[in-house]
Amino acid sequence: MGQAHDEDAGGGVTTETQERIKSARPRLFRVLVHNDDYTTREFVVYVLEHVFRHSEAEATRIMIHVHRKGVGVAGIFPREIAETKMHKVERLARSYDYPLVLSMEPLEDDA
Repeated sequence: MGQAHDEDAGGGVTTETQERIKSARPRLFRVLVHNDDYTTREFVVYVLEHVFRHSEAEATRIMIHVHRKGVGVAGIFPREIAETKMHKVERLARSYDYPLVLSMEPLEDDA
């Protein structure tokens, strides 16, 4: 914080002005999991639990939603974290020869 000191020549009064630096919240992004015909449900639950830190019940609920609707939200994160989690899951999926695809989109109401 910056401080400015002004002295009044007549009375020796000192005033301080403090600048407030407003820290902006990072923009948030949804990480989306897309359904495919090859990646197993068990693998999707595994990554939702271990990479996105969902409970087994929540990971299973998300997996079923993805299976039925074609896409589902794995989590909401700042851009760098979202990208890191996506890359980690995609590398893991490729190591098991799964074509699992993730994407990310900004939150609409994040301003």
